Amino acid sequence: MKHHRIAQWVDFARALVPEDVRVAMLDHLADGCSECRQVAEFSKKLVGVCRGMAGCDVPDSAVRRARAIIRPRLPAQPKRWARIPAELIFDSFLAPSPIGLRSTWQVGWQALYRAGDCSVDLRVEPDLSSSRAAVIGQISNHVSPNIEMADIPVCVKQGKFVLAEARSNRFGEFQMEYEQQGRTRLCIYLDGGSKRIQVPLRRLATDRPARAGRLNPGVPAELTRSGSDSR
Repeated sequence: MKHHRIAQWVDFARALVPEDVRVAMLDHLADGCSECRQVAEFSKKLVGVCRGMAGCDVPDSAVRRARAIIRPRLPAQPKRWARIPAELIFDSFLAPSPIGLRSTWQVGWQALYRAGDCSVDLRVEPDLSSSRAAVIGQISNHVSPNIEMADIPVCVKQGKFVLAEARSNRFGEFQMEYEQQGRTRLCIYLDGGSKRIQVPLRRLATDRPARAGRLNPGVPAELTRSGSDSR
């Protein structure tokens, strides 16, 4: 007796199989196959649970954690790929402070890069209670703004190791959480992976302002120690 695969029983429960296949599967159950009947009943319950959860609002934090666990697979990289040079247009740490303001508590780092026809707008926000951080970004085409930058593979890497992966939505937006490490970079794959944009990600300190010598969590410690006692 030939059994049906679980994927077929899931489609059966969702009423997605053709009529002739549905009839054949019903006849198979009528012949007394207990193994397929158990799979069919499980699939029916699973579909019912999924339909019941479809109307529930899932918190954004839970979605981010799920995406961090179930990583989308990046396309296989070709043997040869072209790296598009990226130019730093804006860096929030290099922007001058307002006149008369001695120090600021700036949580996060924001930057804008230009690479070919693409613009990459980034923001890195540290978790003040751990060494993790979130990178939120948007890819756009500043030459032809109407081009949709959807489903573009993006990842955070350290050397050859991938720390986090995501894909852009139809607005070119993406978001990932990752463990901060030295020399991390953001990689964006275009044209099926044949072209790549690569930009560095700042490693942000997570000390709160109450701690001595740390007025800005994003500035490296060696840049903040000397300025904390200045008048």
